[in-house]
Amino acid sequence: MSGDTTETAESDGESRPELDDPYILAASDARRDFWADVVADRILDREPAEPIVIKGGISPSGVPHFGNMNEIVRGYFVAEVLRERGFDVRQVFTSDDRDPLRKLPRKLAALDGEIVDLGDVNAGALGRNLGKPYTDIPDPFGCCDSYGAHFAELVERSATLLDIPVEMISNTARYEDGSFEAVTRTFLERMETAREVLSAYQNKVDEDYVPFNPICSECGKVTETVTDVDLAAGRVSYRCTDMEAGDRTIEGCGHEGSVSLREGKLPWRFEWPAQWQLLGVDHEPFGKDHAEGSWPSGVDIGRTVLDTEPPIPMVYEWFTLDGAPFSSSAGNVILVSEVLEFLEAPVVRYFFSKNPRKARDFSIEHVDQLVAEFDRLEATYFGENEVDEDEQARAERVYPLLVEEIRPERVRIPFSFAAVLGMTEDSALREEIARREGHIPDDAPEWAIEGALDRVERAREWARRTDNAFNYDLKRESMPEVEIKESTVAALDALAEFIESGASPQEIQGEIYETAREYDIEVSDFFETGYRLFFDQPEGPKLGTFLGKLDQEFVLARLRRER
Repeated sequence: MSGDTTETAESDGESRPELDDPYILAASDARRDFWADVVADRILDREPAEPIVIKGGISPSGVPHFGNMNEIVRGYFVAEVLRERGFDVRQVFTSDDRDPLRKLPRKLAALDGEIVDLGDVNAGALGRNLGKPYTDIPDPFGCCDSYGAHFAELVERSATLLDIPVEMISNTARYEDGSFEAVTRTFLERMETAREVLSAYQNKVDEDYVPFNPICSECGKVTETVTDVDLAAGRVSYRCTDMEAGDRTIEGCGHEGSVSLREGKLPWRFEWPAQWQLLGVDHEPFGKDHAEGSWPSGVDIGRTVLDTEPPIPMVYEWFTLDGAPFSSSAGNVILVSEVLEFLEAPVVRYFFSKNPRKARDFSIEHVDQLVAEFDRLEATYFGENEVDEDEQARAERVYPLLVEEIRPERVRIPFSFAAVLGMTEDSALREEIARREGHIPDDAPEWAIEGALDRVERAREWARRTDNAFNYDLKRESMPEVEIKESTVAALDALAEFIESGASPQEIQGEIYETAREYDIEVSDFFETGYRLFFDQPEGPKLGTFLGKLDQEFVLARLRRER
């Protein structure tokens, strides 16, 4: 969503009607109620016309990362709840792409999801166009019509990957086709009222303030200096002056001219309520940064200047990534496409289904815990866990919204075990071990087996990405070259004999220690020999447990240095 960081005045929260309170979930019973039901109830209290419109939005200023998906996925859950109740719902997402580029992003994302440094693309396409609308700036990747179009395409692809049907709307297109013209005229006709309302929230408003930013016909930059308004002619005169952008100044060209009401844009504080009116928005979630700033001013502007009701709001807390804020400039970002390389889409949707009022960390290192939570919810839904009434009720309410189809025959291999299986590239062996350990039933349908083994690929990617204890490759095709002392040769043969007797994985782990001591070998050296034989690495997973899960013929042959 676009933001206005200008200093704001304190708003009088007590004067707002109850339905304007963005902290809509604060009093809900989080143990029993699914938050999206609470929001849906509030929407329906207003008896909205159909289709019910749920909106999100963003200014294309950087990488559209995982955290930015809050407005789409949160809105999706509310939309699905309303559809369950028989209502026609339209979910839209605005790209506020007529906003000017105020600073150069350090990181960008290609359409395939690769995050790159600014220097890896045509940085000049951005650098030469500071102050211009995003849709008037060439795509630095050279693949889309503009930088704004590139960003919007990434957002739409992310929603598609999560199976969320969302209608993308370009603000620029709406200005150009005249959709904004009537509401812009209203603001200019009621300019005195608009100034008075905004001045309660924004300190820079003075008697010369005009709620319209022309686009200079000479240099193409957005300017804030309006010198005259001729509503009869539908023209706004301007002078192209400097734009303050944080700690820097974007120089204007000084040109004086005039533009039509389609050749500029509304300031954000006016553009947001204008969108509500144009799209007939019934609900919009947004981050807590808007709760005490642009939201109360938008409500006031909407009612006082436009005579339009604001949508039902909902504040969500921000996510962090591995304990730090999402930051394109610092490189602390991840795209939905990346996340789906190591997590199934239902697990991702489950993460977003949690209470929006609680800040959460998306920890890549600990996604195995997130998967375990999802698996528990799923098993609870199918009556496979003994849980209390609250947990059962939540599983029954939420789970159907997470999956495309409810299938009791689904098979879920525990994520950490899937990562163990990922150490071998042999798909047949993966399935064999999973069956032997009881994770794939004998009567599992083929589609369920494919889904179970698909998780192995994702867990393998997780291990690679985090370089954790599962990031090892079993050298199955050929035996690594390993120098083995004579005493160690005898110890390996003895260990092979013990395994051949039918020992369990836990017994094998203990026997490795006993064998090393019996043959007077340093335990660490004996383990390292084993790791080098199987992984060509000096360390690895819990060796005995891992060997006990592999096919015995291969393990014995390798310990005996036969292949």
